[in-house]
Amino acid sequence: MKRAAASALTVDTLWQLERLSGVAVSPDGSRAVCTVTRYDMAENRGRASLWMLSTLGGAPRRLTACGERDGQAAWSPDGSRIAFVAKRTQEDEEDRTPQLYVMEADGGEARRVSHFKPGVEAFRWTADGRGLVFVAWLWPELRGAAAQARRFVQEADRKSTGYATGEGLYRHWDHNLPQGRVPHLCLLDLGSGRVRDLFEGTAWELPRSETGLQHFDLSPDGRHLAFVADPSPEKSPAHRVGLYEMDLKTRRVRTLGEAQPWDFSGPRYSPDGQRLAVVAARHGEHHTAFGEVAVFDRRRGFSGATVRSDLDVQTGLRWSPQGDAILFTAEARGRCHVWRHRLATGSTEVAVPGGTVLAFDHAAQDDVLVTLADAASHPARVQAHRQGAAPRRLETFNDSALAQVDLGRIQEVEVVGALGDQVQMWLVFPPDFNPRKKHPVFQMVHGGPYAACGDSFSWRWNPHVLASRGHVVAMVNFHGSSGFGWPFRQAIVGRTGELELQDIEAGTDWLLQQPWVDRKRVHAGGGSYGGFLAAWMNGHVPAGRYRSYVCHAGVFDRVATWSADSYTLRHLDLGAQYWDDLSRVQSQSPATFAAAMSTPTLITHGALDYRVPDHNGLAYYNTLQARGVEARLLWFPDENHWILKPQNSRQWYGEVLDWLERQGRK
Repeated sequence: MKRAAASALTVDTLWQLERLSGVAVSPDGSRAVCTVTRYDMAENRGRASLWMLSTLGGAPRRLTACGERDGQAAWSPDGSRIAFVAKRTQEDEEDRTPQLYVMEADGGEARRVSHFKPGVEAFRWTADGRGLVFVAWLWPELRGAAAQARRFVQEADRKSTGYATGEGLYRHWDHNLPQGRVPHLCLLDLGSGRVRDLFEGTAWELPRSETGLQHFDLSPDGRHLAFVADPSPEKSPAHRVGLYEMDLKTRRVRTLGEAQPWDFSGPRYSPDGQRLAVVAARHGEHHTAFGEVAVFDRRRGFSGATVRSDLDVQTGLRWSPQGDAILFTAEARGRCHVWRHRLATGSTEVAVPGGTVLAFDHAAQDDVLVTLADAASHPARVQAHRQGAAPRRLETFNDSALAQVDLGRIQEVEVVGALGDQVQMWLVFPPDFNPRKKHPVFQMVHGGPYAACGDSFSWRWNPHVLASRGHVVAMVNFHGSSGFGWPFRQAIVGRTGELELQDIEAGTDWLLQQPWVDRKRVHAGGGSYGGFLAAWMNGHVPAGRYRSYVCHAGVFDRVATWSADSYTLRHLDLGAQYWDDLSRVQSQSPATFAAAMSTPTLITHGALDYRVPDHNGLAYYNTLQARGVEARLLWFPDENHWILKPQNSRQWYGEVLDWLERQGRK
């Protein structure tokens, strides 16, 4: 039978693909667990389950099926059990908040091991396997789990809906931070089910913006807990974060690192427990400073010595089983690799190249490394890496669906951009690309700004879907982008929009020289910082160069955007507070240049966007309407900074592609 012809990647096919996350390898390195999320377009929802993968070969095996959000799997120290977080109904009890579940690694039913009403977030096993330390949002003035449970029920059942606070940090991304609660670390004893608040009666709390594993670690002997915290009485994302260690028996806390200019994250104990690795960034000098790996003897504290390099180290450090090397992820020129730093020689090399490595884990007793990585040509895959052997693929979840899809060619080019620097640009071609024909172009501008587009597979702005109707998609890594060194990143501070626009325009100049480009059908657009740049372009680029723009969740008014959750940091990009130097701030605000805006624009935004509140999109749309410039608005009452629901995503992609086609026909 003749195989059916492959088709371009559509939004419906995109949502049929399974999304992998959260890889965890067993202590002996023989198995790994990952989370697999499957979406149903008709039900407009997804279901996540855990799957067991063998690093030695064999078919994957599904571990869980009855939950909806099973995730964060972690192996017990002896490798016999797997703990995870889920919301389920078990024994006629429905979880109102996420709880901890444990199952045997060889299979069987998972059992709920926590009944903690405030809920459970990130967790780690204790060294003896008898307990779990987890993050929970608690009322710091209360004592005991029973009191926390009573207050939780009172708050959950109250009829008033007002949110009252005197805190400077009160909402994040798409939700208000729990009213009157702060993130504490708790110890769950698996034998008795008793929960003990390790921070009870103290002023300690974890950073509030992101509560995850990057904030704490447990020593191999089970006696100590390393954690990071903001030592200031009033908490703020702009503050430096210190590093501390608690004696779990006495609950005494000592300072390991708390000095300017350092900001700490991701502490990890060495296998022998004598050293601690941590990501240290000089944010007291520059808010754009790279993360550096610091390794120091626990008994001596932090000396300020770090592993200096031009890499921006991400959290998620891992030690080699022998304790002679540290592994981490960092971006480099549009790709994200796993790097290995050898302590004896001071050398740093690529251990596993990207694509884009999204997550990795290292076995405690074996030299096997398991990665979760995607690339521009495929969504995330899981592979096992052993010294001297070729990588072994551990699953084929999406292979059948992708066999029916024709993904276009991907090309990497360089252009001379701002300051005479070489600037990277990626091209994604439509499947039916013919260099002898004219093709429309979409300049897709990435967000951040301290991020990058590159060799990765995106779900929200997938270039293959955006190329599915014949457009060549171009993506410029403009000044400010990550992975190109600190001076390249720092260059945009205090003049946002200036160098980035020169880089994008250099990319467009290169495109217009290509014989296959339809010069009358060149479009541009982006989301978040890319949305800001799309609005910026409309006020700075002469009319006619771009046929239309797409602006998703972009800043329009720099002063009004002080309503954002990130207000304590954004002035650092601008180089001024608006009350100190209004002209400098307004010179970097698209709204200032509204009189020059004349290019048709599609504007999309979500009402739950606290990173770039939706008044930006509405003000931009209203401004264009008032000026008589063609504009279209797509506004979601139930989405945040990202469009995450399957049917909303289908509508968003449809609106964007229809807009580009419609504008291209004019």
